[in-house]
Amino acid sequence: MTFGCGLSFNCYNITYQNLPIFTSPMLRFTLLALTLSAALTAQAQDTHPKRHHDDTPKDLSAVEVKASPLAATSERLALPVELLTGEALDAAKAGTLGDTVSKLPGVQSANFGPGVGRPIIRGLDGARVQVLSDGLGSGDVSTVSVDHAISIEPFLADQIEVLKGPATLLYGSGAIGGAVNVVDGRIPDRLPEAALSGRAELRGNSGSHERTGMLRLDGRADRLALHFDALHREAGDVRIPGFAESAQHRAEEGEPADTSEYGHLSNSALRTDSAALGMTLFSEHGFLGGGYSLYRSTYGIPGHAHGHAHGDDGDDNDAEDSPVRIHMDQHRSELRGGLDAFGPFQSLRVKLADTQYTHTEFEGEAIGTVFNNHAQELRAELVHQPIAGWDGAIGVQTSRRTFAATGDEAFVPSSNTKDAGLFWLGKRLWGAFQLDLGLRADHNQTTPDTAQRTRRFTTHSASLGVQWQWNPLLHFSLGFDRAQRAPTAEELFSSGLHVATGSFEFGHTNLNKETATRVELGAHLHHGPLEASVSVWRVGYADFIYLAGTDAQLENAPLRLWQQGDARFHGVEAKLDWDIADNASGFWQLGLFADSVRARLNAAAGSTLQQSIDVFHEGHYHHVTAQTAVGGYLPRIAPGRIGGQLRWSREAWRASLGAVHSFKQTRVAEFETTTPGYTLMDAHLAWHHDLANGSAVELFADVSNLTNQEARPHTSFLKDVVPLAGRSIAFGVRAFF
Repeated sequence: MTFGCGLSFNCYNITYQNLPIFTSPMLRFTLLALTLSAALTAQAQDTHPKRHHDDTPKDLSAVEVKASPLAATSERLALPVELLTGEALDAAKAGTLGDTVSKLPGVQSANFGPGVGRPIIRGLDGARVQVLSDGLGSGDVSTVSVDHAISIEPFLADQIEVLKGPATLLYGSGAIGGAVNVVDGRIPDRLPEAALSGRAELRGNSGSHERTGMLRLDGRADRLALHFDALHREAGDVRIPGFAESAQHRAEEGEPADTSEYGHLSNSALRTDSAALGMTLFSEHGFLGGGYSLYRSTYGIPGHAHGHAHGDDGDDNDAEDSPVRIHMDQHRSELRGGLDAFGPFQSLRVKLADTQYTHTEFEGEAIGTVFNNHAQELRAELVHQPIAGWDGAIGVQTSRRTFAATGDEAFVPSSNTKDAGLFWLGKRLWGAFQLDLGLRADHNQTTPDTAQRTRRFTTHSASLGVQWQWNPLLHFSLGFDRAQRAPTAEELFSSGLHVATGSFEFGHTNLNKETATRVELGAHLHHGPLEASVSVWRVGYADFIYLAGTDAQLENAPLRLWQQGDARFHGVEAKLDWDIADNASGFWQLGLFADSVRARLNAAAGSTLQQSIDVFHEGHYHHVTAQTAVGGYLPRIAPGRIGGQLRWSREAWRASLGAVHSFKQTRVAEFETTTPGYTLMDAHLAWHHDLANGSAVELFADVSNLTNQEARPHTSFLKDVVPLAGRSIAFGVRAFF
């Protein structure tokens, strides 16, 4: 069986033996392109050496947040924002976006194996956290299921912005829990300084025999800016500290440990290819640009007990022996334009994206389910001149999604979804105070390709933020939000076996929109060598939508139901950076952070609701009566964490040693088990060398899970069968030119 890429399915059963670093065509291309571009760069650059913008530390207080139409740094935004850029981004980059941002305060990853990791912000993920590529939705189906990967490659990012708390004013109801914006510069928004510049990276990883090659080129010809990037990654099965199944799970199942499974995570190999071309033409009054990108990835779903729901016809063992792998293929076209300083407006920015996405799930070599998603999105932002002292922007955002799922185990019906939103953001200064206001209205319509009725929702959001500059060193912030979210097609219309989670999931066609009310108090201090921030927040939800556990099973697969109920979230986040010393021994810095989130339904713990459901499976209906949890703690909420990192740099060298401790999670939902705590340590070492022609080269080595500890995130559906990777060493070279 072959894919559209022309490669046989067997080529994705990756082992170490077929991963020599120079045998991959993409890596050979990367090396060739790097050689050619370096030669061209030597001719194009001037004779004055300069450091590349990505190999120098950045003062985050001066970095502009691209997610907001009103140009501002993270410290001047009412909504709390975390940034990754420069050396910090290089050190944090991982194979998934969720893993890349998982060490930021208030942010974790919904681990589903090494191929999948969606960000979790303050206990919320999925359809509540919008993932963006330079301000537009990713266009994939990662919100449909926890085993679906995001079609954004973090290794190509220039900057990653995490908006914590409701970001519905900017990005609609899908961002009620926050947003992650990946800025990659694929469509240039300014003319590069040099005629040709770029960066490249080659890396390997001992924990999975990973080989990754990346190349980026940026150039200019008169008023035309050009961009190209490409990435190739291959990795085998991940090494783990012990058995994939936890001791508790093995005891519950009453099964002896399989010694052949010790030390590695079966069916966790992956292969990813990504490439993009972009160009922008600039004039005195604006710009017009376009781009095309593709993303292909094939990865295994580890810990997959597929045979648990296949009845008693004698085929269970065959089903369990059939590894489930996913092949995703995305093609994306974008158009962007802008005008500056016309009439009563400072600027106009327009973005348009058309994304064609196909996702095929293989059970062994047989096709199980095929997802097709055609997404179109238009976003326009008009920044007006100050009105009575108010800076502001008016925006419109529309999107259309045509989703189709075919196959015997397609648990979500095909559907068409349309969204349209109108918003205004404004800010005004009064002496030491800054006031931020925002209003937004959205209309959502979802039509299933079944006999079920079309659902229409109108949502409204409003925000008020106040910043008080107590003195030049200290400021306080206070934020209020009221945001609404429309239910997704998955929450409304799911019906059947969800293979990824090994459970039957059923939506509720009568779900109402959910409403969140947030209040947050924060403080930020920047005094000499010390920078510290702390925030305390609370969000109350009316009609919170959640996937509830039940006491029922059908052929060993649990039954889960989409429900609604009032809920409350609250938490605290703190961060400190201290420049300890800067002397002959080098520059020493200590970073500390801590976060905690608690989430529960307002109904008392132990509250249940009895429901009867007719489940169609294996050609006939099964009548199931289930007790559904409607009170107590919400499932899969991350425990509290505390972490720290000691950083050192001296001349060409820099190094760091860090640790993050996740506490034991005992505040669990009904029909959910507790999760032990764990500590993950990491170490980083890099050597940077500037060349006479302005280029630079950097050698690096990064060690993850230094103590090889068994770690099982409570946020994962597969925590008892898929642990995090064991000790691994990533090593490689970066070039800047």
